[in-house]
Amino acid sequence: MAHFLLFYDAAPDYLQRRGDFRDEHLRLAWAAAARGELVLGGALDAPVDGAVLLFQGEDASVAEEFARNDPYVRAGLVREWKVRPWTTVVGKQAATPVKPTPA
Repeated sequence: MAHFLLFYDAAPDYLQRRGDFRDEHLRLAWAAAARGELVLGGALDAPVDGAVLLFQGEDASVAEEFARNDPYVRAGLVREWKVRPWTTVVGKQAATPVKPTPA
């Protein structure tokens, strides 16, 4: 299982418009979390100009499909999005754990 970060670049009027789409967006996100695909997600703060969502799966398609179906993307609240593989090496959920050399 690999990790992938989905980056959202929010439109300038994101905060003013998100209320109309928030419930649908949250239903999509919680469903992805229930399937074990979405690990964490949320908006960036100060300023609220984007979001980052952490996915896990065999390939980037799980994050890409989420973005294509997200009402925030479809309604133009997200100007651009991109998915990047993330090589996780530390922590209980690290996909490729790397331990220090014993002293």
